Amino acid sequence: MPMRVADLGEMDGPMLLFGGPYSNLAALEALIAQARVRGLPPERTICTGDVVAYCAEPAECVARIRALGCHVIAGNCERQLAAGESDCGCGFDEGSACDLLSAGWYGFADARIGSADRDWMRGLPDLAVFRHAGRRHGVVHGGVTDIARFLWPVSPDDAFAQEFAAFAEIAGPVDAIIAGHCGIPFVRETPWGRWINAGVIGMPPNDGRPATRFALLDSGRAEIEELDHDHRAARAAMERAGLTQGYHAALCSGYWPSEDVLPAVLRASG
Repeated sequence: MPMRVADLGEMDGPMLLFGGPYSNLAALEALIAQARVRGLPPERTICTGDVVAYCAEPAECVARIRALGCHVIAGNCERQLAAGESDCGCGFDEGSACDLLSAGWYGFADARIGSADRDWMRGLPDLAVFRHAGRRHGVVHGGVTDIARFLWPVSPDDAFAQEFAAFAEIAGPVDAIIAGHCGIPFVRETPWGRWINAGVIGMPPNDGRPATRFALLDSGRAEIEELDHDHRAARAAMERAGLTQGYHAALCSGYWPSEDVLPAVLRASG
């Protein structure tokens, strides 16, 4: 099936970019409050997908983000839920911590997302393009070659070259690509353009602190910002729901229970 590309047109003024609410309603509310304080309307706010994942309020997060009306790119979780698949589609190595833990949270979310929300997910674009400060930007979830591709700040140049080339083939060349998925925010200059991972708001970036991340794009500059939210309330909601496989603790400790997905140099033990 051809990829669906949303053309968002010209984006004047600062923009808020975020990924992975991950069913963490407290984090999503904190993000919306940040947008309000900064005077950033929904039409200048972009989510890179995975509205639903690890935490305890999947249906509530979908309802909130739909009511907000910001731009949303499909994540692998949206694609899998829309298709009625039995797993999150992250492509984790079989038997890895991520693979084993995903069965619990994905099944929980799958049981709580209704048909209308799956229809909404089914209609989300795969990619988006817009112009900002004289530059053409693209938006993806993980990658163009694979929606669940993990690109890290330490990934080889060839990986970024492949993604810029794949994006250009589908939607034309861009000067920068905005992504999410991997959970680690970073900005990397490459020979093919700037890669901006806006991070995720639903889970901390494995740095030992509960603050999560989002990004601001202003006058062509991308800055990673911290997001404080009521992580204790989010953890309590997970505990009430029986989602106690480890991600509930990560909300407070700031360390993932699934470091095996990370390159060795990015692991807390590494």
